[in-house]
Amino acid sequence: MNAQLRMAGEAPPPSPGDGTSFYAKHAKVHPREVDGRFDRLRRVAVFVLLGLFYVLPWLKWNGHQAVLFDLPARKFWLFGLVLWPQDFIFLTWILVLAGLSLFFVTALAGRLFCGYACPQTVWTEAFVWIERLAEGDRARRIKLDRAPWSVDKIARKTAKQAAWLALALWTGLSFVGFFAPVGPLTHDFLTLSLAGWPLFWTLFYGAATYANAGYMREQVCKYMCPYARFQSAMFDRDTLIITYDADRGEPRGPRGRTVDYKAKGLGDCIDCTLCVQACPTGIDIREGLQYECIACAACIDACDSVMDRVGYPRGLVRYTTQNALEGRPSRLLRPRTLVYATLLALIFAAGLGGLLMRSTVGLDVIRDRNALYRETEDNQIENVYNLRVLNKDQAAHTFALAVSGIAGARLEGAPASWRVEGGEVYSLAVRVAVPSGAIRGGRTIRFELTATDAPAVRAVEKARFIAP
Repeated sequence: MNAQLRMAGEAPPPSPGDGTSFYAKHAKVHPREVDGRFDRLRRVAVFVLLGLFYVLPWLKWNGHQAVLFDLPARKFWLFGLVLWPQDFIFLTWILVLAGLSLFFVTALAGRLFCGYACPQTVWTEAFVWIERLAEGDRARRIKLDRAPWSVDKIARKTAKQAAWLALALWTGLSFVGFFAPVGPLTHDFLTLSLAGWPLFWTLFYGAATYANAGYMREQVCKYMCPYARFQSAMFDRDTLIITYDADRGEPRGPRGRTVDYKAKGLGDCIDCTLCVQACPTGIDIREGLQYECIACAACIDACDSVMDRVGYPRGLVRYTTQNALEGRPSRLLRPRTLVYATLLALIFAAGLGGLLMRSTVGLDVIRDRNALYRETEDNQIENVYNLRVLNKDQAAHTFALAVSGIAGARLEGAPASWRVEGGEVYSLAVRVAVPSGAIRGGRTIRFELTATDAPAVRAVEKARFIAP
């Protein structure tokens, strides 16, 4: 076979034994800067998302950090809302909403999240902006990378690396600031007294940001992100995706401004490759839909700018659906999107209702198991219970306790009322006494806790009363 190829003047394919390497070194992608409506929208998204990330830990609300997930204290501060471990269901609610929202957006408009809101995309945009500021536009960056080391190259690379490291460390510190008071955390970091787990996680997330957004960039999207692998399961022919109109653009080729390209049999694509140069993942959208496409629409802005210069209509590369591209009607409302929208609405309403009706006081009742029951001299049967009262409100309340469920049941050893500060856990032991012979075996009783200064703040908990 190889001999036949040599006779035909063609090189035979390399074989594993001839020393040929099948490994292709990664070529760094230098995305071209473009200007257009989608680029401006992406910049707004980057500005808003990064602004929220870096500013939120510093906001104050009623004397507390506005957003703080205080794991040692087991309290989550979300502005005026304080969530406790007993409210874990609301975290599940948020995660389910996030997952369904991602599926819904993907069914409607493909990988829109990846192109505008994914943390990898957002921080990569910031790091590329720093690189562009230090090293110049795309052509200058490519030339600088190929040039031998010089004073100018060392100065530009050093400035870029210093800015990258500063942003990465700020990112790590801000992330830890969501889980520890950011004021003392920043003071300890700046005075080099930060140690232990806060220091570890600050450096860890800083290093992850530096590596992922500074160096790996599109490789995270192409090789590491699982979403790119299963996104096609949520696509259909009515999903809005970025598509090259091959019927209009082919056959592609260069031409002069005064040439009648249609008479020469050419399409609208002038093969300038600006769409490829602008792509942050380095793909050619003209080859069709690819899993590496993050739907950032940089290729649309690049192509539209070229169409404007040559006087052709915009939309050679555009957001459209497969059905629309083939001349068939597209359906925004279809079973898949309707199901997602309905589920989102129901789950959001149910979770919001539960959050609004959530009790601001928690009551845990644990029966003392050291003794099943105790018979007193005055013909009473007593059970002992350990109570934990959690005031989830930020204001202090005075509470009173009552018991019901068995005729003649009364509380022994419990104060008439007691004060519990906001966010405080109050523990007490109480005895419940029932006349001897009132019940046999056991029965369920109810502990009713009520705030005397706010009757709407109440909690009811059931327990088992054991008798002979």
